[in-house]
Amino acid sequence: MLRQPQSWAPGLFFPLLLAAVYASQFSRAVTIEGFPFPNVSFLDFVLPACVIQGVLFGSTNSASDLAADIENSFMDRLLVSPVSRGSILLSRLASAFIYGVAQAAVLISIFVLFGANIAGGFSSIISIVLIAAMLSVSMGSFGIAVALRTGSQEVVQSTFPLIFVAVFVSSAFFPVQLMEGWYGAIARKNPLTWVIDPTRRMAIEGFSWADFGQSLGIVLVIASIGILISIRQLRRRLVRAQ
Repeated sequence: MLRQPQSWAPGLFFPLLLAAVYASQFSRAVTIEGFPFPNVSFLDFVLPACVIQGVLFGSTNSASDLAADIENSFMDRLLVSPVSRGSILLSRLASAFIYGVAQAAVLISIFVLFGANIAGGFSSIISIVLIAAMLSVSMGSFGIAVALRTGSQEVVQSTFPLIFVAVFVSSAFFPVQLMEGWYGAIARKNPLTWVIDPTRRMAIEGFSWADFGQSLGIVLVIASIGILISIRQLRRRLVRAQ
């Protein structure tokens, strides 16, 4: 990963760029009547969302690498070796988790360096990092399923716009309490909103087992679905390879 900055640099640079722009441009949004966190800076408000956005942008890296292995026939050579078939999937998921931990830790460190405050301290930081890393596994598992199904890097990378839209049509950068119309209706039903809101409360109001359980529980449900689909696609590819 260190030798391939093009694969991880955008996932760090883009969320930080958005955070800088939004913190400056929307700094007075916290004074709007009905804003749920009126006593914090907008930088504090967007911190959890930008961390989650960053790991989501990087969650397709493992899937893209797997698709590359299939395209260049490395996967075929791997399948004729005595390696455990389950480790093929497990290693990619572990890669997504470790990368998510590293990326979340770096993003939080930069936010704190520029004045962001995390009320819950170490407990909230660890919780946010864990939730972000598991979300990377969740989205990464769907990408891995696409890679196993299609064997195409191009198709895997084409899923990025879906992630991009899902983040923006959520409570990531503005509270759903102040949204109206179809946009607000979609944002309220977006699973990312259900993850971001309690994670944001842990960062602003302090650590809470209820908020931590809600965020992690939703992420684990998503991960379970994605991993089951990935296992199914791996079995299909193994059948085709025989």
